[in-house]
Amino acid sequence: MIELFFIACLQTAPTACEERSIGYIENVSMMECLAQAQPQLAAWTEAHPNLRVARWSCRFADQKPQEA
Repeated sequence: MIELFFIACLQTAPTACEERSIGYIENVSMMECLAQAQPQLAAWTEAHPNLRVARWSCRFADQKPQEA
């Protein structure tokens, strides 16, 4: 499964950020995720006006960041 992974930060405290993701229920390709990302993030931002998206990417759902 592919997920849309992004970093969301508070509008009032730009250094207060957290990781978020939107998982796709249906099987979509990486290209479809990239094509759908901006409208999905725009809708998410409208629903969360106190947060802003700092960074985003598409990745496989089991591909979690590795800690050193």
